[in-house]
Amino acid sequence: MKFRTQLVASIVLLLATLPALAQDGRKHIVIGRSPEQLANTPWSDAVLVGNTLYLSGYIGVDAQNKVPTTAEAETRLALEELKHTVEAAGMSMDDIVKIDVLCTDLGLFPQFNSVYRTYFKNGFPARTFTGSSKLLLGAHFEITGVAIKAAK
Repeated sequence: MKFRTQLVASIVLLLATLPALAQDGRKHIVIGRSPEQLANTPWSDAVLVGNTLYLSGYIGVDAQNKVPTTAEAETRLALEELKHTVEAAGMSMDDIVKIDVLCTDLGLFPQFNSVYRTYFKNGFPARTFTGSSKLLLGAHFEITGVAIKAAK
């Protein structure tokens, strides 16, 4: 089942990025947005340049764009979206080398970490955890990152 999901994600990624290939080799990764939504959202979920993936900001909201009631659930939603994008680019969470977290309440640091630590198996990326004022949709966290696919 996992292979099938990865295959479908790879096909969707390929179809989504073919028209967006820039002449400089950049691939703009856009996941799950209609052409109408793309017209109103001036960003890519990630940009792949060579073997380096630059990830946009991810917030943890549900399908109705609502922030969950717990910091743990919000963190999980944000990290799942980030993970989905990393995997669509043919990488894994262990390819992430840098994470930046904006947080509106630094008192939520322990709750964030309790979920965050479950997403990495081979050591943690370098990370900042920075206090912030308001974030979109009332989110408490926004996560960005950089992943590098190691040559085999």
